[in-house]
Amino acid sequence: MGNLGFGELVVIFSIALMVFGAKRIPEIGRAIGKGIGEFKKGLDELKSSDNAKPDDK
Repeated sequence: MGNLGFGELVVIFSIALMVFGAKRIPEIGRAIGKGIGEFKKGLDELKSSDNAKPDDK
């Protein structure tokens, strides 16, 4: 994907500001943060279940 410089980030943020408006950007950021947190939580649970010892039958 490449490295994004300061200029590119300013352009992206400006476009997002025009599209979504100033009030929606914090809500969108919060929603993305919660989604990433849930994803990481799910990965941790999956890893812990893989590391658990299997039951002897």
